[in-house]
Amino acid sequence: MRNPLLRWSLIGIALFLAVSFLGGSLFWYLLGFGDDLRIEGSAPVVRDDVSGFGNGWPAYGGDQGGMRYSSAEAITAENVDRLDIAWTHSSGTFEGREDLKRRSAHEATPILVEDSLVYCTQFNEVIALDPGTGREKWRFDPKLKTEMRPANQFTCRGVAYWKDSLADPEVACASRIFTATLDARVIAIDAKTGLPCTEFDQDGQVQLGPSAPVGDPGEYTITSAPAVVGDVVVTGSSIGDNERVEAPRGVVYAFDARTGAGKWGFDPVPRNPSDPARETWAGSSADITGHTNVWSSMAVDEERNLIFLPTSSPSPDFYGGERLGDNRYANSVVALKGDTGEMVWHFQTVHHDVWDYDVPAQPGLFQVWRDGKVHDVVAQVTKMGFVFVLDRETGEPFLPIEERPVPPTDVPGEVVSPTQPFPVNTPALVPSEVDPRDGFGLTLWDKLYCQSRLRGAKRNGLYTPPSLEGTLVYPFTGGGANWGSAAFDPARNLLVVNVNNAAHVIKLYERDEPHQPGIEMGPMEGTPYKMTRELLLGPTGLPCTPPPFGMIAAVDLNTGAIVWRQKFGTTQDLAGGLALPTGTPSFGGPIITAGGLIFIGAAMDNYLRALDVETGEELWAGRLPAGGQATPLSYEWRGKQYVVIAAGGHGRSTTTLGDYVIAFALDE
Repeated sequence: MRNPLLRWSLIGIALFLAVSFLGGSLFWYLLGFGDDLRIEGSAPVVRDDVSGFGNGWPAYGGDQGGMRYSSAEAITAENVDRLDIAWTHSSGTFEGREDLKRRSAHEATPILVEDSLVYCTQFNEVIALDPGTGREKWRFDPKLKTEMRPANQFTCRGVAYWKDSLADPEVACASRIFTATLDARVIAIDAKTGLPCTEFDQDGQVQLGPSAPVGDPGEYTITSAPAVVGDVVVTGSSIGDNERVEAPRGVVYAFDARTGAGKWGFDPVPRNPSDPARETWAGSSADITGHTNVWSSMAVDEERNLIFLPTSSPSPDFYGGERLGDNRYANSVVALKGDTGEMVWHFQTVHHDVWDYDVPAQPGLFQVWRDGKVHDVVAQVTKMGFVFVLDRETGEPFLPIEERPVPPTDVPGEVVSPTQPFPVNTPALVPSEVDPRDGFGLTLWDKLYCQSRLRGAKRNGLYTPPSLEGTLVYPFTGGGANWGSAAFDPARNLLVVNVNNAAHVIKLYERDEPHQPGIEMGPMEGTPYKMTRELLLGPTGLPCTPPPFGMIAAVDLNTGAIVWRQKFGTTQDLAGGLALPTGTPSFGGPIITAGGLIFIGAAMDNYLRALDVETGEELWAGRLPAGGQATPLSYEWRGKQYVVIAAGGHGRSTTTLGDYVIAFALDE
């Protein structure tokens, strides 16, 4: 190079980039430093008496108990690399609604009933497909008023199925699909034709309404599938967070599946003064506090006539001075009698929640094999990365749980619980502490920025309360685990769950104090404070906490041992095609098949993956036309096994958006 100035300029730039890269975290991470994932327990013994599990896919969670297991076994580790797209269905749901695409999330899991795959779109249309070809058989449009702005995206996770044991199978509506909408309707339609069941309340639908005034119709919605127990259909609700103390109530409603008549309602806030849980709400706070809703999926034990509710936090999320006490029935697994709504037992996972650590996932109703005997349990995964395993009859711990001291608060007016429940045998699946020196950055400059942000946040480990200085809430309010829930392999006692590893900074401000502009703010009216919530990201948009940013793990529910953990997801669709193996946050869940495979989309790259159930090793990845932020399903149809996933992305992430349902099968 003849120009010395140019030559030295290029050398200087190269040295700058080298120092920046080597001084950042990525170089060392790619070399394997800081990667503490390891096999922690031996693989469970495989049982051979599981023929009664996983037949078909008649409910959102595979079965009513959320096992997410299929007995289909044609696809195995030996032939999974032959998977190819068998058919693609496009719903056309965005026609005339392109402007709402970025506010949508395709989170549906179809169910297989009446020789049809039935699912709901982002705008609550219900569509039935031929399971072998993807051909549309019928469609029901509830005419959702899209001028509403739902607090939690335009989304619908699933529908429910009910068969009338008293009706002639040939008459209309002898079998029904129940769907719940973003404008808070519960609708009954004929499972064979998609026509409304007009004898169900008013022309086939029941209209729910909030118990308190809302700022926008989208503050009170329904996003998850109803549950059916006996001849009763049950629904929760999704309510916008952090607006006010006196928010809409999170009553769970039950209706007669034939007529739509109200059967019972359960409010997780104990309004009745004679309720024993009332004493865990100071003063009259149980009369005014809202939320404590059930926004995620419920589980049903038909034999015991029990329905299991995962309840959320009270309003508002990050300050509880107006509701002092443990706030029981909030942040709990609650078991009710399905026909009456009578309380049977409850277990609280977080006392006096001020972190938005509500119970986000479907309670898992599983049979665990121990000492030659089967034990019926409820396994609950949480945003903290904990797995609580309870006896299904009593709610008592099946695996030990203990109360441990947690950090106090220094916020005037707040009183947090001095202890919280921790599983003894199973450590948290994600970290909750970070040394600022470990702040992550692709380059030295990113790393220095993240180190500074971490040093500036209050951080005393898990359950450090929100503060006026700004608190590191780690794991963040998206989990740990989230609504995708977990899958269970009954042959191995193995619970498989994908978890997120990222942090929020939550800061409280006195009512008249100016807050940081440009980030999420919640007014928390009725309290002395407002709040801001910021996802802690570096300048390149990756989390400041060390990778992996997403993981998938397997837990032996007999012992509580973590059998394996693996990084999950790449940055391919986050970084313009550069597929760094850092893992990504994920939304959607796994399923397990009798062929010894886990299938999961969920990560923030556009793939459906197959993993080895015994090791978590990735065996195959199929490219999707849009993000797979949904839980797949698998079934056998006319001699062929299919794996199906909704591919439509998530508007709050950077995944590709769309309106697809994709089926994979072995090539011929």
